[in-house]
Amino acid sequence: MYFNGCPNWKVAAERLAVIAAEREGTTVTRKLITTVEEAEQADFHGSPSILADGVDVFADAASSVGLACRRYATPDGLAGSPTLDQLRAALSPI
Repeated sequence: MYFNGCPNWKVAAERLAVIAAEREGTTVTRKLITTVEEAEQADFHGSPSILADGVDVFADAASSVGLACRRYATPDGLAGSPTLDQLRAALSPI
């Protein structure tokens, strides 16, 4: 899930495309969130939010719901998207 006010979703989308290409039968679907009401209904904790089978694979109970850029702890510090290795690990059981 993403919103257009944050460019970080594009990096996540590129990385997810790499993973989808590696895993036959994997599809990536994007959901644009445009309003605070949609964010609340979708339990959207910032852009990008990566879900697998409807579950946020980087869930953080401390983060608030809303239209904001999400931050991810990576080996190189905070970033706007998880690394490719972090995505592979988070999606490995899928």
